[in-house]
Amino acid sequence: MQASAQRRPADQRPYFFLSYAQTPRYGAGGADPDMWVERLFRDLCGHVMALTDLPADAPPGFMDREIRFGDGWSERLSGALASCRVFVPLFSPRYFASETCGREWYAFAQRAIQHRGHTNRPVEAIVPALWVPVPPDQLPGPAERLQFNHRALGDRYVTDGLYGLIKLRIFAEEYERAVYELAKRIVRVADETQIAPGRHLDYRTAPSAFGAASPAPRRLHITVAAPTRHELPEGRDDAYYGDSPLDWNPYHPVAARPLAYVAQDLARNLNYNVTVSSFDEEAPRFGSGHRPSRPEILLVDRWALTDEDRRARLAAFDAEHRPWVSVVVPWNRDDRQSRAAEAELTYRMEETMPVKLRQGRAASRPAADGVASMEAFGRLLPQVVEAANQQYLRYAEVYAPAGGTHTERPRLLGPREMAAGAFRVPDSLLSAGSARSAGEQAREQAHAPARNPVLPAAAALPGCHARVILLDDRARAGAALRLAVELVAEDGHPWARPDARPVLEIVAVPLSGADVIPATALYGPGDSSPARFRVRAAEPGRHRIRFTFLHHDTGVVLQQVEADLDVGGPEPTGAESTGAAGPHRGRD
Repeated sequence: MQASAQRRPADQRPYFFLSYAQTPRYGAGGADPDMWVERLFRDLCGHVMALTDLPADAPPGFMDREIRFGDGWSERLSGALASCRVFVPLFSPRYFASETCGREWYAFAQRAIQHRGHTNRPVEAIVPALWVPVPPDQLPGPAERLQFNHRALGDRYVTDGLYGLIKLRIFAEEYERAVYELAKRIVRVADETQIAPGRHLDYRTAPSAFGAASPAPRRLHITVAAPTRHELPEGRDDAYYGDSPLDWNPYHPVAARPLAYVAQDLARNLNYNVTVSSFDEEAPRFGSGHRPSRPEILLVDRWALTDEDRRARLAAFDAEHRPWVSVVVPWNRDDRQSRAAEAELTYRMEETMPVKLRQGRAASRPAADGVASMEAFGRLLPQVVEAANQQYLRYAEVYAPAGGTHTERPRLLGPREMAAGAFRVPDSLLSAGSARSAGEQAREQAHAPARNPVLPAAAALPGCHARVILLDDRARAGAALRLAVELVAEDGHPWARPDARPVLEIVAVPLSGADVIPATALYGPGDSSPARFRVRAAEPGRHRIRFTFLHHDTGVVLQQVEADLDVGGPEPTGAESTGAAGPHRGRD
């Protein structure tokens, strides 16, 4: 009896939070347009009660319609977002234009990110529903990355949305089927994810997950300055580290996910396209004096300063004028070794990076003085990202390439298939092919495009293709799968010779519950071998990875390709995977 009583509060949490955009009334005496959303809510609640063992007094769902004008409605809304098991956004053009809806999405997604940070397991607790169909190219990043088979709710639902089904009587059966299937999905996801309750977040002060209005996705880069477990000072516990600086997990053992990927998830929740790399890999490009192409966040482990070479590189970085780079110093107060060495390590940090620490304290003192927990890191990072973005907008050079930035997006059909769709290279970028290094010419072209001759129109040139190849014979859950990604330029194209190609950036974004290492790779002049990536899927099924090719110095998107990987069950007990993860580098 006592165990049952202890479980009862959790059982009474709402199964779902229905997030919708209010539709304004049309005309003085017009009917309430949101009455149809309320009917959908009641129908979902009825199905959820039938499909579960919720007690009669427990709310199956939450909708803010009844309390919007009551006392304390914002507190109740925040409480529902912190406790509900599944978030159900009603997609429509009005929804993604609503800052309120973006804030609700952000507040719930923060919980999912924190949950994954603690467990290092994918969390898919957002179940979207089509109120009015929205073209895929109009979806913001957080919505575009969701994996949901709308077709399972019916063909008519896909073409007309729930609004069309509920308004027309001839579609009554299609409406009932769609709502029932949606309710089953809500219950199944709630039972599978078991997402923990979170901190009450006042959504009125939260940012929107849909980001600021922009004609192109916002970019952000995260760099990690941390040692690997192979280069620690004597006596330092290696449980906080791995084979790559990107494996650094300062909040171990409470957190299981490396901090770089938690930061990536948090920034994606602000509608940024995020890339991640180690400071050791990025250090060679510092000192070039070029204009910024994106805001950046530098995560620094104070233990990294025990290596004198790295400390010298960090000091040189600090001496450069890069205000668009914000520094965050995670510092776990429960790490006994860190507490014992705090005075010495703090002194090293202050002596090595005084400029960045002073800049960081101006934006957020905890960011520079030490972020004590993963939860505090989650609350702080949006402020730091916004500060970096403001500085980037202040210092960035505006550059519009001739010929536009049209991007074609061929799609891989499955493992081992090659993406070979030709893409158009903007004319202003083609002039990189001459005797000098392509990287130098790309930077010159970005700042003075009129200096270089313009080649014939790209449409008249031979093709340039992106290609992705799966290198492993078997794709199994839990095993690291190797992918080779390269650019193939046909004879006669200015980039046909590897040494004539500019520096390209290949960004890997998982569109399902998988991790990709590294998140970004540079594909530079003279690289004759493909860039290498490793994909690890925790669960079997179909997983999709998107690779974006960008001109590194200008940020122009050249092409996107997507690879579908069919992943089977894990290896039998005792079997060793041939694709064990090694150092997280841009290529093997």
